[in-house]
Amino acid sequence: MNGIRLLHLGPEDHDILLRVEPGLFDAPLEPAQVFMFLSQGSHEMVLAMHQGHAVGMASGVAVLHPDKHTQFFINEIGVRDDFQRQGIGAAMVERLRGIAADRGCGEVWVVTTGDNDPARGMYRKTGGHETPDVVMYEWAEDVGW
Repeated sequence: MNGIRLLHLGPEDHDILLRVEPGLFDAPLEPAQVFMFLSQGSHEMVLAMHQGHAVGMASGVAVLHPDKHTQFFINEIGVRDDFQRQGIGAAMVERLRGIAADRGCGEVWVVTTGDNDPARGMYRKTGGHETPDVVMYEWAEDVGW
């Protein structure tokens, strides 16, 4: 990770996130969404920076429950192609785990597809354990985007 600096964004950093060059996120960033994301107390964003440019990103959210400890869901991790396989993704996972621990989260979890061998290897490398028999369901809601 030569020359890589991890930056934990806060509400005052929306301009930094809006300056991220295209290609790191799945779609163009929406300024209102960026502001809301960073302003919500439960959302977290880490950028991996190299020479002033974002080369990686990881986001997560603290999930509250009325009957158990707060959990932390790692929502997304992305590293630009030229910077993959250098430990950046693993470092961002570890940073998010540290943030979750500071929040008092009793569990950190992430979901990936079964055929995503690079991600699965990275999660194992950082001490994650695959859970058997987990099935995910999703619903796509039309919200007008």
